[in-house]
Amino acid sequence: MLAEAVNRVSLNREHPTSYKLLLGLGREAEASALAAGIEPLTVELVKLRVSQLNGCAYCQRLHFREALAHGESIDRLAVLPSWQETGYFSRVERAALTVAEDVTRIAERRDARPGADTTDTLTAEQFSALAWVATVMNALNRVAITSQYTVAQDR
Repeated sequence: MLAEAVNRVSLNREHPTSYKLLLGLGREAEASALAAGIEPLTVELVKLRVSQLNGCAYCQRLHFREALAHGESIDRLAVLPSWQETGYFSRVERAALTVAEDVTRIAERRDARPGADTTDTLTAEQFSALAWVATVMNALNRVAITSQYTVAQDR
């Protein structure tokens, strides 16, 4: 019984204050991105791409639905994992997705400066805000995966 309890510990229930602070940080990061001129849909694409890279099914489903609610097309969502190979995404969206991937794959990019390819498209404020969105999304993915959030088909 103890092993079963340890296998499924809900981080948000065990430490609700920490979880609420993380959610608040997420709201602040998103507000900063919007204030810097980043479109709401672009913010959702960053959250979804980070969640794809981390394999967080719970957050993928959530942000897929949020992207649809912001008017995203199924075609663009279908090719998001291969966004570099398509002509579907604007320069700003491509730069934002680069930031998302660089921040998420930071261990793989030790010799590269994250976001180096985005300086001709994003301002420092936009880059920083998007890096914060990606950073918080990475943390939320870890909370969901560690807590084994349930992802079941809606009925």
